[in-house]
Amino acid sequence: MKYANIHQFSISDGVGIRVSLFVQGCDLMCHGCFNQETWDWNGGKTFTKKDMNFLMDLCEKPYIRGLSLLGGEPLHPNNIETVTQIAKTFKELYPQKDIWLWTGYTFEDYVKDKEITKYADVIVDGRFEEDKKDLSLKFRGSSNQRIWKKNENNEWEIEE
Repeated sequence: MKYANIHQFSISDGVGIRVSLFVQGCDLMCHGCFNQETWDWNGGKTFTKKDMNFLMDLCEKPYIRGLSLLGGEPLHPNNIETVTQIAKTFKELYPQKDIWLWTGYTFEDYVKDKEITKYADVIVDGRFEEDKKDLSLKFRGSSNQRIWKKNENNEWEIEE
């Protein structure tokens, strides 16, 4: 897998102060995407064991609430295996912290049966649709996108 960037202190990619990993590569190419530089599969840097260690060390800080996984497309077949391993490692090290994941795929059609759902706590799904762009929405860019959270029974439900 390749990645575009690691943000050590983010307050816009989920609740609290977070570490954000932006994966490289996306075939969805939503018109108006805020992160078009992550589309190119030839861009970015190869994610190595050294990068994994660096990412996990950043997340160790007590003021870091969690890890955010964005893109590009984290759940594209080229990325999902490594992203899932990152999420699994993170949860093993920091079970009290949360993982937020953004994907252009929909939960019902693609995401719900993926292993990543064992580790993620919040999933924002759906392609960005410029004609539904709404700057008043928290943590999403267009009104068709949904925020899925695990409830007290560890079942996924849409946040209202």
